[in-house]
Amino acid sequence: MGFKELLQNEALIAGTISLLIAQLLKPIIHFFKEREWDWFQLIQSGGMPSSHSSLVTSLALSTGLWKGFNSASFSLAMGMVVIVTYDAANVRWQSGLQAQRINQLIRDVFSGQPISDQLLKEVIGHTPLQVIAGILLGIVISIIFHMFWA
Repeated sequence: MGFKELLQNEALIAGTISLLIAQLLKPIIHFFKEREWDWFQLIQSGGMPSSHSSLVTSLALSTGLWKGFNSASFSLAMGMVVIVTYDAANVRWQSGLQAQRINQLIRDVFSGQPISDQLLKEVIGHTPLQVIAGILLGIVISIIFHMFWA
């Protein structure tokens, strides 16, 4: 019981792999878009693809494949998918837009005067495309993992 059971949990392992792959893809995708490496992308929230969306999608699909799509576990996991993906693409994205505008106000109003240069984090959430990419990654990882796990 305990740690050994964790290592046998298909959903947890697939979700973790999905999360790690999404995070590893972020600096690579950033490089192709911006033509510069940003290794901070490995630990940063936001960006392409959404690792949160990938994680919860992989957890839900793996739970469905493992325990059944009519299980209470799958229902709970799908509820988390809805909450996390909505939050990533809407609430957190809007918070990021607000941070951008507040930072621009600080730059505009106080330019030339000594003020704190600590700006708000602007990349908080995800675009809908980033969330969809995370969802698709979670689906692919779960299906591949399930094919080889079972």
